[in-house]
Amino acid sequence: MTNERDILITEVALRDGSHAVSHQYTVDQVLTVAKALNDANVPYIEVSHGDGLAGSSLQYGLSRTNEMELIEAAVSVADKSKIAVLLLPGIGTLHELKEAANLGAKMARIATHVTEADVAPQHIAYAKELGMETVGFLMMNHMAPVDKLVEQAKLMESYGADTVYVVDSAGYLLPGQVRERIRALKQSVGINIGFHGHNNLSLAMANTLVAIEEGATRIDGSVRCLGAGAGNTQTEVLVAVCERMGIKTGVDLYKMMDLAEDIIAPLLPVPQEITKDSLTLGYAGVYSSFALHSKRAAERYGVDSRDILIELGKRKVVGGQEDMIVEVAAEIAKSKNR
Repeated sequence: MTNERDILITEVALRDGSHAVSHQYTVDQVLTVAKALNDANVPYIEVSHGDGLAGSSLQYGLSRTNEMELIEAAVSVADKSKIAVLLLPGIGTLHELKEAANLGAKMARIATHVTEADVAPQHIAYAKELGMETVGFLMMNHMAPVDKLVEQAKLMESYGADTVYVVDSAGYLLPGQVRERIRALKQSVGINIGFHGHNNLSLAMANTLVAIEEGATRIDGSVRCLGAGAGNTQTEVLVAVCERMGIKTGVDLYKMMDLAEDIIAPLLPVPQEITKDSLTLGYAGVYSSFALHSKRAAERYGVDSRDILIELGKRKVVGGQEDMIVEVAAEIAKSKNR
């Protein structure tokens, strides 16, 4: 495979996919998956708790294995791929960032709500100090108008980010909305532009292709759709589509297909598909990692998980407010029993 690439893919199954397996990854699983991704020539592999460094907690979900062990394992088998980590200021700290860098992580993706880039300057600056490539990851992108997104992206750029991402955390954006956002960023910032989609409305691939068309060169995918909700843009399918379109990814298609079929499929608790819960996430504009939390709360309180998700969407609840899921479930149960 050539190293010449038109887009650079970051594989997120070992981070976003952590949600789908309830953060139960083992060292052996990460070694196997990371080695296969490295052999397939995937440029970046993201590894951390689903909610980023230090996310293991009762609120977000307890990890089976310390994420630093998982990062170290991935680094040990990646001689071509670079290991990336996600950090949400307020969950992860500079301490975890330094530890990850010391273990060999080469990229820091600093994630904030789309209107809250101003919580990220010290984390971006510190990642740069540590010699890491640094990404500003603007989540729940549908919750801000385009001019606000541009303002926040410019802040990320001013802090020193090498790349800024449109992150469709809920899988809510329609292709026209993605086009408008990427185009506005392309006209307004001088750094790389990335796109991270979720497939809750079956639009991840369409949205990703629109993003590429408008100039995004950093693209996220999850092999076999292993990500939160209905998963992300399916990496092996993306590679195949890009090859047909003459877009160079540098990724080995057959090896990605084999990884998806032989290694990832057996890891999945259930096949990644658009269920009524993940469809509701996209329809209501709710953070994709809320799916499992809402399902458990619905069972506990004897209510419909869709009602919980719709209400969370109405209240504009975002990542970090997981405690609201149980609160809303209890309120719905109470109103039913009146």
